[in-house]
Amino acid sequence: MSDGQAFVYIMANRRNGTIYIGSTVDLPKRVWEHRNSVVPGFTKRYGCRLLVWYEVHDSWEAARLRERQMKEWKRDWKLREIEGGNVEWADLYDRIARP
Repeated sequence: MSDGQAFVYIMANRRNGTIYIGSTVDLPKRVWEHRNSVVPGFTKRYGCRLLVWYEVHDSWEAARLRERQMKEWKRDWKLREIEGGNVEWADLYDRIARP
C-alpha cells in the first residue's frame, strides 16, 4: 500500500450481521483498532471486528466521497457489494496486515 492511497472499508460482526462503513488512509492500523476495540463507538458497541470488504482510492477525498455514497445505499446493495468479492464473508485482515 503506497503513500497517497486511501481506503473505503466494511467491518462486520458476522455474516449478514451488523456492518460498518468507514474510510481511512491507513487501513491496517484502522482495522487493528476496530478489531481490538481501541476506539469507543459503533464498531466496539456492535462487535464489528471482521474486515469483509475494502476498496482502494487515489485520494482521501475520493475515499470519503465513496464512503458517504455507500452509507446512503440500501442494505441489500451493501450486502451485494461485500458478496461480490467475498462470498464467504471471510476476514480479510491477513491480506492487509503488516508483517
